[in-house]
Amino acid sequence: MTERYKPNTTVACVIYSQGKFLLVEELIDGTVKFNQPAGHLEANESIVSACAREIVEETGLELIPEAIVGIYQFSASGELAFVRYTFCIELAKQQHATPRDSAITATHWLNLADIIALGSQLRSPLVLKSIEDFLQQSDKNHPAQHTPLSLLNVDYF
Repeated sequence: MTERYKPNTTVACVIYSQGKFLLVEELIDGTVKFNQPAGHLEANESIVSACAREIVEETGLELIPEAIVGIYQFSASGELAFVRYTFCIELAKQQHATPRDSAITATHWLNLADIIALGSQLRSPLVLKSIEDFLQQSDKNHPAQHTPLSLLNVDYF
């Protein structure tokens, strides 16, 4: 009998304002990496509340996800695998972000070209993929296509 596949459940949030995206900078194994505010689902919390918690911890901003960008499955090196629920928030103006989590070394408002230029410094390919999906869903030539949070069967703990 093979061992059961058990991917980690993670959450992330694309935060967008005035043509820029809020990314967090973290040091992982001595290397600077960039990501959306993101982290793992903890016991006794909903997926949406996990995302809100991660936003507060990593940016200091008290924001609630507005919609779903996508649900992604990703396999990293070896046996490490993730199911990532990515949400989004659109802000009228950029807010100053101050991380509360000591693992986050800085926050940055970056445009798409800046993010693409980061290349291998992105924490995973899902950082850019979720931004591209967000932009496609936000295309002003088409009606808004973000998936509402009501898609999830959310129990608020």
